[in-house]
Formats: sequence, C-alpha cells, structure tokens
Amino acid sequence: MDVKKAVIPAAGLGTRFLPATKSMPKEMLPIIDKPVIHYVVEEAIASGIDDIIFVTGRSKRAIEDYFDESPELQMHLKEHHKDSLLKMVEDISSMVDIHYIRQKEPRGLGDAIMTAKKHISGDPFAVLLGDDIIVNDVPCTKQLIEVFQKYRCSTIAVEEVPREKVSSYGIISGKPIDDSLCILEDIIEKPSVEEAPSNIGAIGRYVFTPEIFDCINKTSTGVGGEIQLTDGIRLLNEQQKVYAYRFAGQRYDTGDKLGYVKAIVDFALKNEEMAPSIREHIKNVLGSGF
Repeated sequence: MDVKKAVIPAAGLGTRFLPATKSMPKEMLPIIDKPVIHYVVEEAIASGIDDIIFVTGRSKRAIEDYFDESPELQMHLKEHHKDSLLKMVEDISSMVDIHYIRQKEPRGLGDAIMTAKKHISGDPFAVLLGDDIIVNDVPCTKQLIEVFQKYRCSTIAVEEVPREKVSSYGIISGKPIDDSLCILEDIIEKPSVEEAPSNIGAIGRYVFTPEIFDCINKTSTGVGGEIQLTDGIRLLNEQQKVYAYRFAGQRYDTGDKLGYVKAIVDFALKNEEMAPSIREHIKNVLGSGF
C-alpha cells in the first residue's frame, strides 16, 4: 500500500495567462530560472514517488522536451567546460521515471485523471496539480501520504480560502478529528458564497485509493460542462471514508496572476544572490510613493 505513483494533470489551456500560454504551457512559466512544473516534480520525488504520469494536451510538448535529454545543449556545455550547468541539465532528465498520456480534449480534471487508470494498475496514487507550488520542510504530498498510511483512506489537502474566492474551489464540510484533520462529510464544486458549507477549500494535492476511478466513471458532466474530480470524491465518500487534511506549508497558486507574481517575489527574496538587490528595489519602489 505504499504510494509510489503520481498523476500530474497538465492539459489545461491556461487561458488566464493568454497570450503567453498561446505557445507556452502555463506549467512552464518560470519562477526565476525554473518552471513551475519542476517544483511540482521535485515535491513528488521528495515525497517518495518514483513513477510519474503526466496528463498533457496537444499544446504541452514543451513539458516533455524539458524533462527529456538535450544532446546538443549538453554537448555545448561540455565543450565549454560549464560543468555545473551541465550537471544541472543532466539531472533534470534523470530525476524520476516519467510517462506521458494525452488528454484528447480538455474535459475536466476528473477526465484527465481517468486517462491514467491503466498505468495506475489498482495501486494507491497521488495527484499533484501542475500549477500549485507548496513550500515546506515536509512536502505537502508526503504529509498526505503519512495520513493515508495511518488510515488507509483517500486524503485531500485543504486550506482556508477567502470567502469571496470559495466559488473557485471545491469546498468541504467535515467532522474534525484534530486541528488539522477531519473526516469528509461533503464537498461541493465551486459553490456560491451563499451555498458554501464553509470556507475550507480543496487545493491541488490528493492521495487516492484506486476506487476513485470507478467513482469518476459514474459521474456525469458537472460544473462548466466538465467531468469534475470533486463529483468523484463526493461519490467515493459515500462508499468509504475520505479525509481532509489542513497541510502545513506556504502555497502559491501560480495559475493565478497575483499568485504567480507573489511566488516570483518570495523566491527571489530567498535567493542569496538576488535578495539584497530585490530588497533594495522594493524599498525604492515603496519610497517613491508608487
């Protein structure tokens, strides 16, 4: 029952970042010098995952290229004795076993996960959305895996969200076990503020038992005319316990413009080389009354 496989859905169109995402997957947008998806893969590896299935679309070839070998670039770096850069590039292509499945059309998160069913082969697995970066000493996915190993039930990561943003999340109600864990009672996809049972929203990290596939398969199209993962979780919760866990860590929603900019600023401030200049620039901006 060890969780060694992960599905990373990355087939969305990225319309919030048009026109940049017309030719570049949103998951490849850089945070300083590394794309968002690199941080997601690093989290999976640090959580004990050794087999990753990317669910991509027609416009996502850049993700495959990024994690593939780059013979011409590697040869150039080698010839110019840029050993540290060479090692960095080589490490990217050997991080973990990666497989790719194409979602033929964007029909929702639930449909994207369904495409990975054959590869999962009846094992428990993690799901990491490709536009959420979560920073903590203990990776968010590892935190979920630890809950799963204790209770042997599907576990979803949740956090408190602003009331005005509940319509952007799957919102839960639950029976508390302790300050960070509850047994799921219900989950509603993108409710209005009036309909929301709480302001606790599911974010882009999950650990599932394989029964989730049958539940997704039984759901019909939901909000937005898509196959919603939330509806599958709701059905799974009728058959077996599902836990909601308030993870520890700082989450950056890089699929949102403001969240993306916050990630860049915070990561720059943590960079030893850049931090002094960035702090000075921020002081100058604030001092100018901008």
